[in-house]
Amino acid sequence: MIRLTLGLTSLLALAACATTETEVPVATRIANTTPAVNVTARGETTPVGTANADAADDPAIWRNAADPAQSLIVGTDKKAGLYVYGLDGKTRDFLNAGRVNNVDLRDGVTIGGQPGILVVASDRSDVAHAKLALFRLDPATAKLTALGKVDAGTGEAYGVCLSREGAATYGFIVLKDGTIHQVALDASGAMPTGTIVRTMKLGTQSEGCAVDDRTGTLYVAEEDVGLWRFDARAAGSPTPTKIAAADGKNLVMDAEGVAIAPIGAKDGYVLVSSQGDNAYVVYRISDDSYVGRFRVVDGAIGGSEETDGIDLMLGDFGPAYPGGLFVAQDGHNATAAQNFKLVAWDDIGKALGLPR
Repeated sequence: MIRLTLGLTSLLALAACATTETEVPVATRIANTTPAVNVTARGETTPVGTANADAADDPAIWRNAADPAQSLIVGTDKKAGLYVYGLDGKTRDFLNAGRVNNVDLRDGVTIGGQPGILVVASDRSDVAHAKLALFRLDPATAKLTALGKVDAGTGEAYGVCLSREGAATYGFIVLKDGTIHQVALDASGAMPTGTIVRTMKLGTQSEGCAVDDRTGTLYVAEEDVGLWRFDARAAGSPTPTKIAAADGKNLVMDAEGVAIAPIGAKDGYVLVSSQGDNAYVVYRISDDSYVGRFRVVDGAIGGSEETDGIDLMLGDFGPAYPGGLFVAQDGHNATAAQNFKLVAWDDIGKALGLPR
């Protein structure tokens, strides 16, 4: 989400985007921010259909283990619905799903009696009554099929992320006021069902989230405050632990999208979009320590600015992304509508000097 608290530089950039749609440079760095390294994108998606608006928002990656180059990306146009893209960036499908804001997916979920890819989006069509919209993704055709919606509490739906705990699948819906409901999802029957099993709370507006299924940890970005983690288990404590403050140094508000790079049994990295200065911040999972910052800058493909949602998955994604794929929403996309930029995890790791 683009906030009016971004300052004069960002407001001018937004005005340019709304009128001439020209590519804006990476924002002027705030004086006391920690330096960031630069990487460039290796690919990008076709723009979403809603032009001249803050529309593209959040991506989710599905990796095709049998043929990694045929992996897929699901992305939201929060004014219109869901897109499915190939790694070549071309649109494979669009489903008119209405005002879906954030999206996540899990493979191997029982859907209508058969294992499949469950896609869940936060549905904000009714700002007073949050819902989760459920879909099946067909990996062969790249088509989405709507399964139905489940109630997710009173308030405006904003962020969403999924988790697996044993055989159970949960959706965490982050409401705009910082309330987080954990919803037990069941898509095995003719119509999906959902039951709120636990509620947590952050103090102010929050959105981006991600769950590390290995450790049972939920990460949530409170936009003007910082990055938090919770116990993601249904029986876990609802008390959060702050990982990082949005203090204008490493992390500049708004703190937005969250993604995880799992390494080994318990380690790896958690990434968060530092929207206020067009950067991405990396923290170590094992001890919550700061690792580094990077930006996606103009190269053969344009960079990414004002990023809302991000996703990341390690592993082989074919020749262009052999070590993993990072996807970031791009709030300013030259003369076109917003889209998503595709970055090789190898490039990020090399720029930050991460162990190989």
